[in-house]
Amino acid sequence: MKFFSITDRGIIRQQNQDVCFASAEPIGALPNFFFVADGMGGEKAGQYASKTASSLIRGMLEMSSGKEPIKALKEAIEYANLTIYTEALESEEKKGMGTTFVSAFLKDSHMIVSNVGDSRLYVSAVNGLQQITKDHSFVDELVRYGKGTETEAKNHPKRHYITRAVGAEKKIEIDFFDVELDSSDRIILCSDGLTNMVSDEEIQRVLRSDAPIEEQAMYLVKMADDNGGNDNITVVIVEPEI
Repeated sequence: MKFFSITDRGIIRQQNQDVCFASAEPIGALPNFFFVADGMGGEKAGQYASKTASSLIRGMLEMSSGKEPIKALKEAIEYANLTIYTEALESEEKKGMGTTFVSAFLKDSHMIVSNVGDSRLYVSAVNGLQQITKDHSFVDELVRYGKGTETEAKNHPKRHYITRAVGAEKKIEIDFFDVELDSSDRIILCSDGLTNMVSDEEIQRVLRSDAPIEEQAMYLVKMADDNGGNDNITVVIVEPEI
């Protein structure tokens, strides 16, 4: 298995509130683990939320050996959610903080994906790019319920509002997806700092190029920066071995 991760502050933001992690080694019940988290709630609180969630989830997973993998991951995300939510209630500076969290682990020819928020996971196949996750955002829910178009969503004044985040509510709803992979597939996890600046068509073109995945990831970050870089940009690319 090959993988590469990169996170970049972007051009506009003063801090990087994104966190990413990539490991082909087992972490507790999981055979490998990849994730992206994008904090929200002000500069200090957003950065704290994404780093805290990442640390808590990894810590819980490290103690999960012997558990069913999806159950172990769900419990770890729920624990991080309740911890961050409780801290936010107790601190005015951290009020309203939270973080997106998109993750994946691979076993044999299958990939288990979890998602909260609007960070995304795509599978790049020879015949096209497929977004596996569904954005938990105000505008995407409008589109899903037939109350707006994708074109309108891109320019909507509330396009940055997310409807789910780790730490935002006492109880959390997590989406899980089971994806069957092909040996030629490439997987990309990313924050919206990439997807708001670079189109799906451009992402697919880069991922299907002959360049090493390290160069692909760095080039995607450069494209996002060149197009404005108005948010933190995080990219994790994985080539599965099937």
